[in-house]
Amino acid sequence: MSVDRLCSYFGLTRMPFSKELSPSSLFCSAGHNEAVARLTWCIGERGIATLTGEVGSGKTVALRATVAGLEPSRHQVIYCPNPVIGGRGILAALVTALGGTPRFHRSALVPQAAEALALAEAERGRRVLVAIDEAHLLADDQLEDVRMLTSAELDSKSPLALVLIGQPLLRRRLAQTTMAALDQRVSLRVQLEGMERAESGEYLRHHLSLCGRSDPLFSDDAVAVLHHASRGLPRALNNLALQALIATFAESKAIVDERAAKMAVVEVNGE
Repeated sequence: MSVDRLCSYFGLTRMPFSKELSPSSLFCSAGHNEAVARLTWCIGERGIATLTGEVGSGKTVALRATVAGLEPSRHQVIYCPNPVIGGRGILAALVTALGGTPRFHRSALVPQAAEALALAEAERGRRVLVAIDEAHLLADDQLEDVRMLTSAELDSKSPLALVLIGQPLLRRRLAQTTMAALDQRVSLRVQLEGMERAESGEYLRHHLSLCGRSDPLFSDDAVAVLHHASRGLPRALNNLALQALIATFAESKAIVDERAAKMAVVEVNGE
């Protein structure tokens, strides 16, 4: 089965349920909208935010939507997707993004990063947002390196906005006594949950409409099965919905029904 045949069969202009969407095309659930609004406020206040949720809950999507709403001339976004580089790597990436050459020793790198942040606003008039993905994988000392950046002026003003993105483990780690210095500085905590049943249906219809299909393609029973199996998590719902389409195509049916949805659940989740 080719992608072209599947799309032609269902009257789609391209494959649906892709993550390669522009921020303006993203589906905005109630939880997503609230997360974006709260993150935008925190960035404006130069605060520290944690954005947590299970794998596939839409954390990066919420960040993308937040960044898309910022004024580019007034903000500089430094996104660190890979925490394996560690605290020093994050500091070095920050200095490099702000036009400097990172110093070798960590003791010199921390003040260099703080100075670069101060100059970004004083000389260029730009507020810096540092977003660290998979932050739950950072060691305690690496999180401490990041915290040091927010302490440049004796608590009078933070030189940056910081968003730590990770799985629920991040919240539990920050609650530990050893992380009290960072935890007390967190001004906003956002937890993304799965979508409600009605939102899952709207989500599927939204993605299909982006691909040229405006009429219903998934039956109500199919949506219920897919929602339950995915727990309303967008990434899981994408995978299940696509597999349900394939099952429907294989049986030469016009509508994704409950049977196709259950076949998709077995195929993807092994249930």
